[in-house]
Amino acid sequence: MNHLWIPAIISAITGVGGLTRIMRGQVLDTLGQPFVEAARARGLKNGTVIWKHAVRIAINPLIVILGSEAIPGIIGGGGLVSVVLNLPTIFPLFIASLQKLDMYMAGTCIVLITVLTLVGNLLADLLLAWVDPRIRLE
Repeated sequence: MNHLWIPAIISAITGVGGLTRIMRGQVLDTLGQPFVEAARARGLKNGTVIWKHAVRIAINPLIVILGSEAIPGIIGGGGLVSVVLNLPTIFPLFIASLQKLDMYMAGTCIVLITVLTLVGNLLADLLLAWVDPRIRLE
């Protein structure tokens, strides 16, 4: 646990740029929608309009991406980071099993990452239904 903060920071920094661009693009698209203009016309403060109206709609793609990539990425340890820092995660084990032609271990790693991806997608769907009431109706 003492050495866990280094790969955690590296893994967090690598994905932040892309997620920031996605969120920025979604917020800019949402700010042009008629319901945001109507909220501004009612006299709400700009911060309230952005956080209560625009961000609640714009966060949907971000939740989906985090749910489908974050959980397997955390458990997998971010392949390159795990190999470089020699961390005992699934990815170096998967690479070693492929090099030794241990197909049972490689298959087990693939199944585990697949199950984690499915769990992440399920959690993302539940979180989307909680955040956006429009999704509950579909």
